[in-house]
Amino acid sequence: MTYVPSPHVTQNWVLSKPAARGRRGIVVSQVRGAAEAGVAILDAGGNAIDAAVATALALAATEPWNSGLGGIGFAVVHRAGQPTAEVVDFGPVAPRGLSPAAFRLTGRMKQDLFAWPEVEDDANIHGPLSFAIPSSTAGYAHMHSTWGKLPLADVMAPAIALAKRGLPQDWLTTLKVGTSASVLRRYAESARIYLPDGLPPVAPYQGTPGFFRLGALADTLEHLSRAGLRDQYEGDIAAAIAADAKDMGGVLSADDLRSCHVRVRPATQFPWRGKTLQLAGGLTAAPTMIRVLEQMAPVAAGARPDAAWFVALGRAMKKAYQERLDGLGDADPMAAETCTTHLTVCDEDGTMVALTTTLLSSMGSRVVLPKSGVLMNNGVMWFDPRPNQPNSIAGGKRPLTNMSPMILREGDRPVLAAGASGGRRILAAVTQMLAFVTDFGMTLEDAAHQPRIDVSDPAYLSADRRLPHDVLDALSADGPTDIVEHGVMPINFACPNMIVAEAAGTRAGIADVASPWSGAVAQL
Repeated sequence: MTYVPSPHVTQNWVLSKPAARGRRGIVVSQVRGAAEAGVAILDAGGNAIDAAVATALALAATEPWNSGLGGIGFAVVHRAGQPTAEVVDFGPVAPRGLSPAAFRLTGRMKQDLFAWPEVEDDANIHGPLSFAIPSSTAGYAHMHSTWGKLPLADVMAPAIALAKRGLPQDWLTTLKVGTSASVLRRYAESARIYLPDGLPPVAPYQGTPGFFRLGALADTLEHLSRAGLRDQYEGDIAAAIAADAKDMGGVLSADDLRSCHVRVRPATQFPWRGKTLQLAGGLTAAPTMIRVLEQMAPVAAGARPDAAWFVALGRAMKKAYQERLDGLGDADPMAAETCTTHLTVCDEDGTMVALTTTLLSSMGSRVVLPKSGVLMNNGVMWFDPRPNQPNSIAGGKRPLTNMSPMILREGDRPVLAAGASGGRRILAAVTQMLAFVTDFGMTLEDAAHQPRIDVSDPAYLSADRRLPHDVLDALSADGPTDIVEHGVMPINFACPNMIVAEAAGTRAGIADVASPWSGAVAQL
């Protein structure tokens, strides 16, 4: 007899994730504890902006591999009573002193996670030269000071409490730290925190996992709650960040931090199925998402997404991505382990916030700054290290990113907010979640559990192995198709979350099904 083993399946189980429902506020996050922090702020009288800032800061202490004080991002904010949404752009900007000459090419292509030409010592991927200006805190500062209701100290209290408690030492932490351990060990403070005795922290064999502190992060959060968030750019924390960067041989300077300010502009408006989609625009995935939707507008939607619909979507995304790469320049290297976070908030008044923030790679630059405890981004990796390209490295330059927070409005009322983490995979996830709800009339639970496809490159497509056989066959016949799992590791699909304001007055929210810590929490 000849035995042919079947493909290995990492997760031989059926995953499901509950939605949250209520008639007041809802917060959805990739860490349920951070969503609970946001709801606590709503319960204390804060609005959706307060809750979004509180949740984002809480994530610095509970999901440090994805975001934090050293990150960047974008938010779409539609305040109740306002006709349209606004975009808060705290996206990546290269330090002014960054020189292309510091990134010497080896003449090889990266052979592991990255699609860029290789740079000596991976200086664009980790270490002090990989830092973009950490503008996330500037974004939160602007949002809170402009639209928030509660005092900053109240908004930051949950993040401080979580940071003092420490990061959960469970299996997911072991997995996340372990995947970056070979680089974390190169940087003293990173190794001290995340690699005790030279190895990743390990959950106990039985019982309840403990917690461990993230260096000086709790002290920095306490200081910012007293001095104000702009202290990270103009005060003691700014001085500490600049000093550590200089000591390590980086070029991020006090002037870079002092000049860090967000850009606020009207959201890009795009009509969709009788409503209006509001997108971040600019150097995000928004222009490409619009091109996908333009191609999908005439495609008929039946009772469920069928083979013809998925083939049409795959073709639309391939074409849109080719246009993106030809016209806008490459970014978010295709195979890179981009580790972003997305949170979505709706308050009792109906204000919605969709906020995406990132360190870019998992653990960003892998550098924890010792004086502040800030884990820095590696945003320089967004740039093409080759000279004379549309997205080449240059001081003060902004690269193209793939974040895509969005809010759908009906008239002047926001009715749906969504976004995702996952680099190039974000576009496909957000587009499909939107279509599942608006085109196919799915409930939020059905939309979140519906298997998806992904197109992260014009040349090929990935399909969830849970899709029906006729769909997989049609996709394979149409072009190169990888049939993969949607799981924790490897990460083959983006991790979306969404809030919908339902017609009956109920708000529903749901987090990504495959994210172990994620959750949606409603006000009682």
